[in-house]
Amino acid sequence: MFPAFLDLRSRRVVVVGGGPVAASKLDALLEAGADVTVVSPEVVPEIARRKVLVVRRPFDPVDLDGAWWVVAAAPKEVNRQVLAAAEARRVFVNAVDDPVHATAYLGGVVRRNGVIVAISTDGRAPALSGLLREALDAWLPADLDEWLSAADEARRRWKAERVPMEERRPQLLETLIELYEKRK
Repeated sequence: MFPAFLDLRSRRVVVVGGGPVAASKLDALLEAGADVTVVSPEVVPEIARRKVLVVRRPFDPVDLDGAWWVVAAAPKEVNRQVLAAAEARRVFVNAVDDPVHATAYLGGVVRRNGVIVAISTDGRAPALSGLLREALDAWLPADLDEWLSAADEARRRWKAERVPMEERRPQLLETLIELYEKRK
């Protein structure tokens, strides 16, 4: 697997399926700024009240025209159709709990103060990803926003001073140790 973080701001994302599983995917997509279209003959109220375009009918391959990302949260037969249509358009599909019909797998994600950590099991064990996510969330420092600010400042300084790449991590580690020492 090739890990990547996608910039979905103002990009068309299609969610195929109208049930609770499809609804559970909307928050992350909308927080990422995606332009979301949900395609399903029926949708749960959690979808109907969201700021997404809802197309109430069965999936049609043309629904993926212009899409950057697809979430298939429908029965396996529909997910199979979504995968075929997506492959014809060279668009990645996350088929929720259906790895056979997926070309992209989401894992456990920890988001804190501008830092994102994602864990994948290649779609094999979503529950394990969730447990690892919880463990990482508990392990990460509460003041991660200060760490990120310190890293931002250090990066600006390194660029201005043309600090070689191999010297940057040791310098950042020293800065973070100083932050930690101030907390004691």
